[in-house]
Amino acid sequence: MNNYQELSEKELQAVIDGAAKVLKTKQQSKRKEVIAKIKELAASIDVSVEILEGKKSSRKGIKVPIKYRHPEDPTKAWTGRGVAPKWMQALLQAGHRKEDFAI
Repeated sequence: MNNYQELSEKELQAVIDGAAKVLKTKQQSKRKEVIAKIKELAASIDVSVEILEGKKSSRKGIKVPIKYRHPEDPTKAWTGRGVAPKWMQALLQAGHRKEDFAI
């Protein structure tokens, strides 16, 4: 085993990258083995199995369009979701309506 303190930053990054590739390969291989074993066990009792590759939610990271903008400072905007920002709360308390600031 290497003494990692003696390696340069570039050498350490190469070790990390190499280890990440090996880990990914091993995980993929293990996954294929497990899926094959599941199908084999299911077939042994005359059951068919369909393995669906699960994807993570596609909604993550989707930007919500802005619905309201501050009348004097265009850098202040709000999507209309969640708690209203302080600038919007102040305008509403001053007697304005949300619709007055709709884009």
